[in-house]
Amino acid sequence: MIYVGKAKSLRQRLNSYFADFASLHFRTQSMLTTAARVDWTVVRTEVEALQLEYSWIKEFDPHFNVKYRDDKSYPYLAVTMGEDFPRVQVLRGAKRKGTRYFGPYSHAWAIRETVDLLLRVFPIRSCSAGVFKRAGQIGRPCLLGYIEKCSAPCVGRVTPDEHRALAEDFCDFMAGNTTKFVKRLENEMRAASAVQEYERAARLRDDVQALQKALEKQAVVLGDATDCDVIALAEDPLEAAVQVFYVRGGRIRGQRGWVVDKVEETTPGDLVEHFLIQMYAESEIPREILVPALPPDHDAVLELLGEQRGSRADVRVPQRGDKKSLMETVERNAKEALNQHKLRRSSDLTTRGKALQEITDALELDQIPLRIECYDISHIQGTNVVASMVVFEDGLARKSEYRRFQIKSAEGDVASIHEVVTRRFRRYLEERSATGEIGGEPIGEPIDPETGKPRKFAYPPNLLVVDGGPAQAAAAQRALDELGVDDVAVCGLAKRLEEVWLPGDDQPVILPRSSEGLYLLQRVRDEAHRFAITYHRAKRSRTLKESALDEVPGLGPARRQALLRHFGSVKRLSDATAEEIREVPGIGPSTAEAIVAALQGEK
Repeated sequence: MIYVGKAKSLRQRLNSYFADFASLHFRTQSMLTTAARVDWTVVRTEVEALQLEYSWIKEFDPHFNVKYRDDKSYPYLAVTMGEDFPRVQVLRGAKRKGTRYFGPYSHAWAIRETVDLLLRVFPIRSCSAGVFKRAGQIGRPCLLGYIEKCSAPCVGRVTPDEHRALAEDFCDFMAGNTTKFVKRLENEMRAASAVQEYERAARLRDDVQALQKALEKQAVVLGDATDCDVIALAEDPLEAAVQVFYVRGGRIRGQRGWVVDKVEETTPGDLVEHFLIQMYAESEIPREILVPALPPDHDAVLELLGEQRGSRADVRVPQRGDKKSLMETVERNAKEALNQHKLRRSSDLTTRGKALQEITDALELDQIPLRIECYDISHIQGTNVVASMVVFEDGLARKSEYRRFQIKSAEGDVASIHEVVTRRFRRYLEERSATGEIGGEPIGEPIDPETGKPRKFAYPPNLLVVDGGPAQAAAAQRALDELGVDDVAVCGLAKRLEEVWLPGDDQPVILPRSSEGLYLLQRVRDEAHRFAITYHRAKRSRTLKESALDEVPGLGPARRQALLRHFGSVKRLSDATAEEIREVPGIGPSTAEAIVAALQGEK
């Protein structure tokens, strides 16, 4: 079994796979060419379909289903309630029957610090089975028993029932019922002080402080009665990062992350549905689950989770307030996790070498593309059109070589790509001719003799990548042909299906989904997009502020130029006071006040 899926309409689901094979994504094509046959099973309800889908995914581990991989091993705080003398410890891996788990936490040391504080108030056993047995044999407790951080059940200082009651109180506190324990200790402290038992009152005071310090280690985010899991996603066409914050008693008790291979084209709702079914089948389900998008079969998922929990579980998208703010925080963590996952792959020397070799083989290049340049266009409905050029050398970004362009023609992305490539390589040819050539080889290093630095466009790329499909790739190649540049390879990377297009080819080059080469091309393309859109936003903001100056009465082109020459930029002008603006020749008091009002209204 290579794939398990469910559908309300089998006809529609199969048509999506078998309608037009050439139009399918490479991942789906791989699944269909691998499959030998299609079988189906009919069930009565959507809930039964969800249950059967989950059980078969667990049993057969199909290659093409969405899988959630931990991005690291997360520790839990565990209390072994199934033992005669429950023990508190840090555990990882599969959960054990008869053990209560709290977390997961990001760091094991955070758990140990919390446990160390709580053992003052709830002195339950934390030693191993061997230490516990030996202490009972020799009739002397371990160090924790002497410093009163263990009630020493090993030597009979407390009965099994008394020790279990301590363990239950510990679990109750960790589950979020914290207020009653703090109040109880405060009442006992006041009672001891009233009867002049000051040593006992001092110890109880220290216990209260220990509990409060343990509580401070968990950020208060919501109301005390709030128990929920907050799930967020960050995705690209090939992978998605999932982050979960566990909130119990209004406090973040832990977090966990997964990285997902997107084998099929999936929506955020589909990913959420897969996550809810797979992750909560064998773990605690809270009363409320906050998600970035509702699953397609929302009602069926609610019914299934309710059956597993024994009571209603609410799955919803937060719209406002503290829960919405917390969701944004989790989303930032998911984006950071996805970025770090990509950076870990790109920073490895072996991985970079493999990526460059895969690109060389896939595009049939004459040499490994040690220098890759990528171009992207950014605009809004043809206004403020700009372009970016980013440079990767040996698979790493070289930001000192980044360049940005203002596009003069506004005739669409294809014409803009042609213009920016023409301008970049015309400068390259000019600077190359300035250094001189013998036999086609440049004389000396292309260094500017005045600055001592490399000339801006002196180095050509081995591979030129454009953000787009066959039309953009053809425009870039046409620009190179017109300039007589024949030693630079060209390709386009289309966003929709992550296809690599070579100029003049009718079919794209499909790199495998797990290809390191595709990851590198994606990263180059995404960096070019980020750089272009940053420049576009800055230019648009400056244009809006300059247009605000057009509304100021009596401020003509000459005075606007005088203002910009005096302050250097619209930003500095917008930060200036009326008195500072009046220092510019030709600007009177009323005009200065009007300028301040116009620019500050745009902030």
